[in-house]
Amino acid sequence: MEDKKQMKVVAALGHSALGYTTTEQRDAVRVTAKSLADLVEAGCQLTITHSNGPQVSMIHKAMTELHRIYIDYSPAPMCVCSAMSQGYAGYDIQNSLKAELLSRGLSTPVSTILTQVSVDPYDEAFYAPTKKIGRYMSKEDADNEIKKGNFVVEEPGKGYLRVVATPKPLEIMELDSIRLLADHGQVVICCGGGGIPVIIQDGALQGASAVIEKDDIAGKLASDLSADVLLILTSVPYVFTDFGKESQKPIRSMNIRQATEYSAQGQFGQTDMLPKINAAITYLNSCRNGRVIITMADQVMAAVDGKSGTQITA
Repeated sequence: MEDKKQMKVVAALGHSALGYTTTEQRDAVRVTAKSLADLVEAGCQLTITHSNGPQVSMIHKAMTELHRIYIDYSPAPMCVCSAMSQGYAGYDIQNSLKAELLSRGLSTPVSTILTQVSVDPYDEAFYAPTKKIGRYMSKEDADNEIKKGNFVVEEPGKGYLRVVATPKPLEIMELDSIRLLADHGQVVICCGGGGIPVIIQDGALQGASAVIEKDDIAGKLASDLSADVLLILTSVPYVFTDFGKESQKPIRSMNIRQATEYSAQGQFGQTDMLPKINAAITYLNSCRNGRVIITMADQVMAAVDGKSGTQITA
């Protein structure tokens, strides 16, 4: 396996690496930080992105309820909730990773960059939103959301949920800053939760009522940085065929063609594994000599050495 010195690694952290509440996140990132610190200690140039689904939903709920109780406070738009979640998740990752590095005698700087990502205002996702966020609402609250121009869906027996668009990312606005810090030896945490979605209008950036899928931005970030490895950390050690069935088998390695064939067979879950496979293909089509690894956090070093996890190449 290649020398890890200066190997460019983009690590994408999923929900299992962050938890779902403030206390779960604090405890989870302390564990995840050990695996990330292993990469830094081995000499890798590490850039980190992460999910924020539970976090941004929690913040959106809190801001909406604050407005309901105290009318003076206005509810926060999705782009602001996304920014809040980036800062709060980034803080926990940055804090835990820095502490772990210092405990090993490493002074590597760790920085979090609040990252904006441009999207196309005419992306088809804006016409058919699907991403559920926030709290369950009554019919009256749902009607009020509709009057404001928002989309809602009903879940029988539970209530109504707001749904937002998931447009594709176009440009990482802070890419030059991310690259500059990474090239100067810093661990950079960026593009959290897919990035803060913005639309370029009249030379200015306007926040968009949307959420960018974390896997989409992971593939783009790794491509833009010309990373050697896109490391996707999830809750399973491998990608499987027939997942959840008695016949399930781990896929230890595959290429783009095989990944596409498995996808066509419906082997990957639409909302969990398929987005990761699509991100892998996006990255590998751009970086033909790159490598994608999908595995769990505690398998990181073995996976980078090619001894664990699902390895995907062009």
